[in-house]
Amino acid sequence: MKRRSLPVAAALAASAALLLTACGGGDDKSSDNDKIAGADVSAPASSDSPNASSDTAERPTMKLPDDVTETFEGWKTGDPTEDAVLADAGHAQTSVTYAITQGDPDSAALSFYQTGTALAGSQDWVKGIVDTGLTYSGTVRYYDPDISVFDKKTAGVSYCADESKAYNKNRKTQKVDKVPATDQSYVLYSTRLEKNAKGIWQTTKLESERGNKKCVQ
Repeated sequence: MKRRSLPVAAALAASAALLLTACGGGDDKSSDNDKIAGADVSAPASSDSPNASSDTAERPTMKLPDDVTETFEGWKTGDPTEDAVLADAGHAQTSVTYAITQGDPDSAALSFYQTGTALAGSQDWVKGIVDTGLTYSGTVRYYDPDISVFDKKTAGVSYCADESKAYNKNRKTQKVDKVPATDQSYVLYSTRLEKNAKGIWQTTKLESERGNKKCVQ
């Protein structure tokens, strides 16, 4: 899988001018419902944001800091299965953001929504960010989701991320390093998800391509 990125120091110490997103986004509609169901986030809500799938599992609470926002645009199709897949794909992204802001590579939320190579890559990435003393501040917008349900237990989702308003933040000093947006602020994610015994669509594989023309705006 390609190196994971989050809206925090590109290549870690290599360049403070670039933003990173998870290895693994558009309409402008918004309303009071734009946060992921099942995740207690600080994002404003959108009518297109995902809802929790119809499972009975006790989902982890992921409350993001007040200065961190995630929005999900076009995250509903009207099909129950597709919407459940999209919801958990969104939760998987939020779990990485949550782990970063908590400074916890072993966050239970990560292993709840991810498994396999996706989980291993996310844990390594979060650890790398935490070890440099960084987190991030700002807004990441996820849009243009494209979903394929292969069978009852496997699916694929690709989507874009706009990190142009997300910035590196020093965890100790709380200083935010605001840098101008570039084409590299936009990321294309490609993921594979598998439904587990608890009814959760876990992300098992995750790749990203920064600066992909599909996502650059």
